[in-house]
Amino acid sequence: MNLISQIKKEVKNKVSGQIIFEENLSKYSWFNLGGPAKVVFRPKNLNELSIFLKNIKGFDKIKVLGVGSNTLIRDGGFDGIIIKFGKSFAHLSLFDQNTLIAGAAALDKNVSNFALENSLTGFEFLSCIPGTIGGGIRMNSGCYGEDISKILISVQVMDLDGKIKVIYSSDIKFSYRECNLDDNLIFISATFRGKKDNKPNIQKKVNNLIKRKKRDQPSKIKTCGSTFKNPENNKAWKLIKDSGCAGMNMGGAHISKKHCNFFVNKGNAKSSDLENLIYKVKSEVLNKTGINLELELQIIGEQL
Repeated sequence: MNLISQIKKEVKNKVSGQIIFEENLSKYSWFNLGGPAKVVFRPKNLNELSIFLKNIKGFDKIKVLGVGSNTLIRDGGFDGIIIKFGKSFAHLSLFDQNTLIAGAAALDKNVSNFALENSLTGFEFLSCIPGTIGGGIRMNSGCYGEDISKILISVQVMDLDGKIKVIYSSDIKFSYRECNLDDNLIFISATFRGKKDNKPNIQKKVNNLIKRKKRDQPSKIKTCGSTFKNPENNKAWKLIKDSGCAGMNMGGAHISKKHCNFFVNKGNAKSSDLENLIYKVKSEVLNKTGINLELELQIIGEQL
């Protein structure tokens, strides 16, 4: 039995969340690119997610997609299951005066705003990150010297058997833009610790960070943020510029004139244009500097 037939037979009548077959993924990516997913599932709650996973046991080509701010989806689409969380996974609450609980689908900027409303500092950097908490933990998102690992207490996850467990931050190995948590774990929610401060101080920090971001980075364009990680003691944008790649084009893809580490869909690009440009730049930088740039954005799916 193929996957779609299995889901129609075993799952569809057991959940009320939306199940869509052959759904085009371009609407789910900031690049506005990507072919269809075999299945997109939008669970209404944790129980539905668990039921779904238990009934497709043995199938592990599953990807949780947040807001698509850091993902290039290939033209051939995703030959598996995309899970998209809704509002019930975007909850925010206080556990105590210094501790905040956020659903995996909560937007980073909403977490920052919630912390501000509750006079908690340490979350200001999240106002500059256009993603969700789940994705933020997966890649240890950060900016301007701060990152998720510094405020995380624990993360609640569900495995592919539909079972929930809690993993403490002390048991996670975080490094620059990554962590060692298994790719097959689905992040459900997370607990964070901040410190008390007054709202004017927190607001000032947020304003300064947003102002800095607007000055340094392009906005209101079809991009997915930083393409490459910054190598140790270096900046990816500078290596790209020094290697003669500034302004480089490939089909409908080009490098932002404002920031060399931002790659842009001019409106008529294919995913392959972006991917070819990425690997062209990677090759040029290696040839010119000897430094092998690592991707910060993720590329998923099948090539045509």
